[in-house]
Amino acid sequence: MAVPTLTLNNGVEMPALGLGVFQTPPEVTTEAVQQALAQGYRHIDTAASYGNEREVGEAIRRSGVARDQIFIETKIWISDYGYDETLHGFDKSVRKLGVEQLDLLLLHQPLPTAFERTLRAYRALETLLGDGRVRAIGISNFMPEHLERFLPEVTVVPAVNQIEVHPYFQQKALQQAHARHGILTQAWSPIGGITFYRGSGRSTLEDPILLDIARAHGKSTAQVMLRWHLQEGRSVIPKSIKKERIAENFDVFDFTLSAEEVAAVDALDTGMRGGPEPDSVTIEAYGRAIPEA
Repeated sequence: MAVPTLTLNNGVEMPALGLGVFQTPPEVTTEAVQQALAQGYRHIDTAASYGNEREVGEAIRRSGVARDQIFIETKIWISDYGYDETLHGFDKSVRKLGVEQLDLLLLHQPLPTAFERTLRAYRALETLLGDGRVRAIGISNFMPEHLERFLPEVTVVPAVNQIEVHPYFQQKALQQAHARHGILTQAWSPIGGITFYRGSGRSTLEDPILLDIARAHGKSTAQVMLRWHLQEGRSVIPKSIKKERIAENFDVFDFTLSAEEVAAVDALDTGMRGGPEPDSVTIEAYGRAIPEA
């Protein structure tokens, strides 16, 4: 079936649900992406720092799906921030992916400790957008205070901010800021994988509220969470390398949560982040060279 689309602030349409490949080893990435494309996914989210752009590109070539039917999203890593550096980062990504144009290109982190580099990197994204080499540009992991510094300095309002959002960590104030500025919220870890991978002791998959809602619809808790995001207007990019899980995550368009069920999921917010604090991501701690194509 065709996935519903979300319209970005520049009119570009993006499939609301895609496959993420964060932490997907290169040797299994091609197969996972091929499975997703065969299932009907038409949006793939990767990043320079994931080390699997080449394998994503290989899967797209093998899939038989026309390039203009697939929405390709990737991200520039902090080591490639700066105007010329980011233009080169784009070149590395498109060469690995084997495409000439990207559908969405993001800055992966705000890098507040070297914010001038972030601004120069975004100016490079604005150039790429103006030249037609990318169809939309955006950011990732920017918090409200970063947006306050950032937005007055840029010409093009980001189309997307990709952030951690799941029932246990909803970042409602940040989502409200997105809505005010016309920025789409894209949820990474949309089913709360970051919480159970890191051994927090609480798993969204076993939450009693989510289990009750899932039973009522004959669905899994993961499907309930994805449906919740979609009904609230967010983009979601669940990750998996398992064929059955890839199919399950796609099977979320044949049921609807009631207003009461949505409110029950909304009430699960703990305010506890699962991923790293964006301010902790510095060149010194996380900088690493992105290999050439």
